[in-house]
Amino acid sequence: MKVVLDTNVFISGVFFSGPPYQILNAWRDGKIQLIISQEILSEYWRVGEVFADKFPLIDLQPILDLVTIEAELYDAKDFSEPVCSDPDDDKFLACAIASGSRIFVSGDKHLIKVSGFEGIEVLKPGEFVKRHLQII
Repeated sequence: MKVVLDTNVFISGVFFSGPPYQILNAWRDGKIQLIISQEILSEYWRVGEVFADKFPLIDLQPILDLVTIEAELYDAKDFSEPVCSDPDDDKFLACAIASGSRIFVSGDKHLIKVSGFEGIEVLKPGEFVKRHLQII
């Protein structure tokens, strides 16, 4: 199953426990395929470095190296018109479309509002875990 993760989900999974952590574990265990674009990877790095400064005991490098090697990288095209209220978030939907993924995991209420766009379901992390990983 191909899945796009919002930056907040990815970073929460690296630095904290709970459903985002379970999602990253499922990816590491080969149960799901993480889908990224270069823009998403760059945002993971940028935001991750901010958290790494706040939590110096957590080494961000190994997980980002793994993402660089193991995640499927797609060239996502920009939309002609913004879809999300924050156009910077459009990169996630564009990546899902480019990859043929039908699932985007995000806790952002503005992104949840666009669930259904081009057949992409936007799920909160806990809902994704319950419905697709059956861990909880």
